[in-house]
Amino acid sequence: MSSYGQFCPVAKACEILEPRWTVLILMVILGGTSRFNEIRRGVPGVSPTLLAKRLRDLEAQNLVERVADRANGAIDYVPTKAAVQLDPIIDALGRWAHRNIDGDVTLQHLDARLLMWNIRRKLNAAALPQRRTVIRFDYVDAKQSERIYWLIVTPRAPVELCFTDPRFDVDLYVEASLRALTSYWIGYSSLSSEIANDRIRLIGDQLLIRTIDKWLVRSSFAEAC
Repeated sequence: MSSYGQFCPVAKACEILEPRWTVLILMVILGGTSRFNEIRRGVPGVSPTLLAKRLRDLEAQNLVERVADRANGAIDYVPTKAAVQLDPIIDALGRWAHRNIDGDVTLQHLDARLLMWNIRRKLNAAALPQRRTVIRFDYVDAKQSERIYWLIVTPRAPVELCFTDPRFDVDLYVEASLRALTSYWIGYSSLSSEIANDRIRLIGDQLLIRTIDKWLVRSSFAEAC
């Protein structure tokens, strides 16, 4: 770890948190993600080798605890009390950026898979009918390999995100430009304005359409706009 050579507490904090990807990895873990491959989904730009190194660094700094499941050998990366104290600081940093960095600058960097991972992570299954519900997302302006996704919501089971057709009947089709749905999800625009401008189209179950603001939970930063 490089050092600023200063006794200033801010400098010491920066020494720990400044290495590339560190804060984003912490944000994902603090959000409840604990398995290596799932952390990678939440931080898709980081390589497996670098992610492993950053997790080791966080463990050495007493910010992450590596917990092994004796039954199946799976490893969970769990935030320590010190890391939990960083949660409101990271949240405040995001809210500051949301208020002060132009939305057009933010929306230059679009990632359909990352958006879908976040939609899956925050989706409110309790607001959906108590049966299997299948929602198909089609990003009409994304490249072919990243265009179509399915969310499968089953009572008392984790929400599934599929990259290939699960062969179930679809209850709701969401056709959208990637920029439009990202803008809505992160809070730069409203669903009504995107629909009015034909950038988002909802086709299918009318109950799902009427209650979309209940189950499609937006980014926690949306309220900062």
